[in-house]
Amino acid sequence: MEKLKLIKPSVQYREAYLAFYEDWIASGESIVPWVVERDPSDFEAYVQFLYSADAEEKLTDSGWVPHSTYWLLDGKDNIVGALNFRHRLNEKLLDSGGHIGYGIRPSARRNGYASFQLGAALDIARRKGLDRLLLVCDSDNEASERTIRKHGGILEDERATSDGNTVKRFWIAL
Repeated sequence: MEKLKLIKPSVQYREAYLAFYEDWIASGESIVPWVVERDPSDFEAYVQFLYSADAEEKLTDSGWVPHSTYWLLDGKDNIVGALNFRHRLNEKLLDSGGHIGYGIRPSARRNGYASFQLGAALDIARRKGLDRLLLVCDSDNEASERTIRKHGGILEDERATSDGNTVKRFWIAL
């Protein structure tokens, strides 16, 4: 597989990120993870936003948990994926969000990127001292379920969310 790397967001990747974002918009699909939905027109402000809640002391809203965002670069410095890692869970995330939200841009799927990205996220979780992670996917997302199971995910249950969607909840022991 080409040389992939997970990086912290940086303004130096503006053009690569905008191409990634536009790929999602053009697809008409729901954008995952949620931080990618945010309009990156003011790119410097967008990158600052991505760092605005990456530690407990930065949280301003009691309903949020600290979270870090990473971008997945391919061997040509194209951004092919993004992941949002939640450092801990609150009730909502325990119910239907999980520790990690991740997505691969529509034009780059079926290349093993999601598996690489999730494996890298598990390494981040280990370094942060977590001993298990909750991952959640839509009940009809077979590709995501395969990726989660490949990394040791054990299905706990399926649940209906407040928006009427059904999700599968998996735990991965680290």
